[in-house]
Amino acid sequence: MKTVVFMILLAGSAAAIAPNDVREDDKAKPSITMRASPSAGFSPLKVVLTVELKGGADDFADYYCPTIEWVWGDDTRAESTGDCDPYEAGKSQIQRRYTTSRIFQTAGNPRVEFRLKQKDKVVGSGSTRVNVRPGLRDDGGTCCNSSVNDR
Repeated sequence: MKTVVFMILLAGSAAAIAPNDVREDDKAKPSITMRASPSAGFSPLKVVLTVELKGGADDFADYYCPTIEWVWGDDTRAESTGDCDPYEAGKSQIQRRYTTSRIFQTAGNPRVEFRLKQKDKVVGSGSTRVNVRPGLRDDGGTCCNSSVNDR
């Protein structure tokens, strides 16, 4: 009986400690914010999407020289990869701002996602919604043309 009580107390004390235990990597990880400008309008609607990485370490390894993926909310996506020097802790710097533009041709409320990837693993992401209202030329077809800038 004493062994069972000891195990319960041990488990209880471990659970009380865990929420206060913050990994060092989490302190260094920049946060990702994403915005669309304009966030609403009539089709065809040209939207500039901006992603900013705030806080965290300038040399955060997971965010250095990632593959960038934009997911447009209509079952299409765009991906780009930069050509970077090898990572060096304390020296290599992450990119803090990404922009692209997209023309949404038809009405809808697509959720646009931004992903930072290392190989096939998503290491960071952000998203926003765009409210595209029916315009004069809205034909109910598929949407979107895009161009990727500032890679």
